[in-house]
Amino acid sequence: MGGPSDPPEGTPEGAPGGGEDEYRSVVFDESFVRAARLQEYSAEQRITDHAPAVRRRPPRGRGGLPRQALILVLLIAVAFGTAVYMGVRHPYRSPVADEPAEPLRTTVIPLAPRGEVPGTADVDQLYARSPAAQFRPGAEGVPLPASRRTAHFSDGQVVAALFTAKDYLVRSALDPGVLTGGETRPVRVLLDPGQLDQFDRSFDRPTADGRHAPTGWLVRFDPARVRLADRGIRVQGTMRATETDSATLEVTTDHTFVYALRPAGAGRDAAASLFTVRRELRFRFDRDDLRLHRTELVVARVQAGPLSCAEDSTVRLRPLLAGHRAEGTAPAGTDPYATGSTPALCGSLAPGAQPKL
Repeated sequence: MGGPSDPPEGTPEGAPGGGEDEYRSVVFDESFVRAARLQEYSAEQRITDHAPAVRRRPPRGRGGLPRQALILVLLIAVAFGTAVYMGVRHPYRSPVADEPAEPLRTTVIPLAPRGEVPGTADVDQLYARSPAAQFRPGAEGVPLPASRRTAHFSDGQVVAALFTAKDYLVRSALDPGVLTGGETRPVRVLLDPGQLDQFDRSFDRPTADGRHAPTGWLVRFDPARVRLADRGIRVQGTMRATETDSATLEVTTDHTFVYALRPAGAGRDAAASLFTVRRELRFRFDRDDLRLHRTELVVARVQAGPLSCAEDSTVRLRPLLAGHRAEGTAPAGTDPYATGSTPALCGSLAPGAQPKL
């Protein structure tokens, strides 16, 4: 007789171990069952819920894929951000940008009057009776000229160069804080970093060597002697932009500034006089300068009067005021044995440059 586990007919022939061995190859483990897309409900679930015999199971997420995808997206974002940052900062500067800035070369020529400096308390009359009668006041006298692109610079870059040059002119010759207050920062921030050492030395240790004269960088008066009688300084001049090579723009300016001045501490009823400064400047721009609103000032030629040729005009301008005369027409002495110095220059202020009172 067969055992309790054997069928009544006994073990089938040709199938050792019984019928279980016949289906052993198709028995699925638990992980396979859990991964199945179809799940059979129990009889109780089908009766209770009136559900179909099977349901489709939601696909199981693979734990590693979302994390890998998140890391990949994060790496792409970091790489993109780094590329944008590097593009803005330009860490790999061009060879032109690495070259040191050309030092400023300055010439300051005082103009001595031939007679007594004319003056009146009526500032408007001073201007109306002078060659500056048609000059415009303040920054209005420094309009931007018509401009167009060059071979290697766009319209926008040419306008940026002209605008920066105008900003320098306004700050260095029209700002009252610079003219009589001793401020330098408004001008300094517009300079290429390669010129900052020269600029700082010009004010810390000024020298009449054609390189370190403060009055070459900006217009400044001695506040112990004079004050502005009118902040509407009259200006007229020209600006021109040219391309010197594929990496450089130059802007040349030639402006005449006319200031109404009174003695320091004097009231509005004191006689005022006019003081004229002609500045011929040449600015240089590379692409970094255009982008960062800065410039290299490479040449400054200044003529100013009425001044006494015997006065030192290197550090500050000391105008001759109404009723004063130049004590002597000879400029300060020039030592031919001193190396590194420039000859002292002086000119005569033409009578036609003074108001007709």
